[in-house]
Amino acid sequence: MAIETLLIGATDTVGLQVPPGKSYALTTVLVCNYASTNASANDSSFDMHVIKTSGGVKGNDNKVLNNIEMPAQETFSFNAERLVLEEGDRVVLISPDSDKLSAVISYLEV
Repeated sequence: MAIETLLIGATDTVGLQVPPGKSYALTTVLVCNYASTNASANDSSFDMHVIKTSGGVKGNDNKVLNNIEMPAQETFSFNAERLVLEEGDRVVLISPDSDKLSAVISYLEV
């Protein structure tokens, strides 16, 4: 099992991209609001897209998580489904805030 870690930005943030000749099974995505206090001013949200091939474009047709609310100091886990990604596929996350959310993506090579 392997992991990728990242800070989710206010622009498209590629969390995982499958390299040539590989296939990955996405096992878990953890998103954390790392605010130092639980004040509501630190609340945020995020979207997640799974985009097919390197030339694919982010859109409603590949959005798998929509406007997930992330209260300050909370963690969200996406692990009920397994997604198999092929060469060039990528996971893209975006938040309206560039300084509140981090993510850990766990995957297996298949």
